[in-house]
Amino acid sequence: MTSVYDFSMPRLNGKEQSLADYKGQVVLVVNTASKCGFTPQFEGLEVLYKDLKDKGLAILGFPCNQFGKQDPGSNDEIGEFCQINYGVSFPMFAKIDVNGANAAPLYQYLKAEKPGVLGSEGIKWNFTKFLIDRDGNVVKRFAPTDKPEAIRKHIEALL
Repeated sequence: MTSVYDFSMPRLNGKEQSLADYKGQVVLVVNTASKCGFTPQFEGLEVLYKDLKDKGLAILGFPCNQFGKQDPGSNDEIGEFCQINYGVSFPMFAKIDVNGANAAPLYQYLKAEKPGVLGSEGIKWNFTKFLIDRDGNVVKRFAPTDKPEAIRKHIEALL
């Protein structure tokens, strides 16, 4: 695999989505959870998406239950939660693993492209974010504590 565009991932409804559909856009990939201390970041992510989608930003949410079992619901329940509580309108994908033997190939690729602190590849917690440029290059990795409003300048620089 040479770019994020080489991957397809199932959406919450189970339908496969080719990430090649996002060619030419700046993409922010986020592993999410519905019952996490960082869950309110959905609000900031939605603000970023609404403000910048017409300039070429795509935000892709990937629910994950690997950290404190903070997203135990079904894909339908996750979608309903995100919509009702945060008005999420950016694409949400089916629940995945981001670490371990069953980690989604997309996340294996992202972690290899942009390791974390001290070169560690593992995702440390929910709401780790990967920023991808218009050419499909992984340019930056943000920690769960990096709020959406704090990374806005990095996104705008690529738009």
